[in-house]
Amino acid sequence: MPISQDLVHEMNLLAQFDLHSMQKGIKVHADAGDELVAAAKRLHDKGLTDRDDGGYLTSLGHDAAEHVQNLLQILKSG
Repeated sequence: MPISQDLVHEMNLLAQFDLHSMQKGIKVHADAGDELVAAAKRLHDKGLTDRDDGGYLTSLGHDAAEHVQNLLQILKSG
């Protein structure tokens, strides 16, 4: 299964979350670029964040971000 650009943008956003603190979210500003703004909205629509402009991870979002960050760590060290 090829990875679409939409999924790449979503994974890039998930990789930016600090998994060590549930008190740290992210904010995707309207001028961040159409791709990132749309990715933030899709993450919210999928129930991974609590706001459509980033916000905080939900429990499911935390799990997804953890998997993305672990995968990136594995791929970078290989």
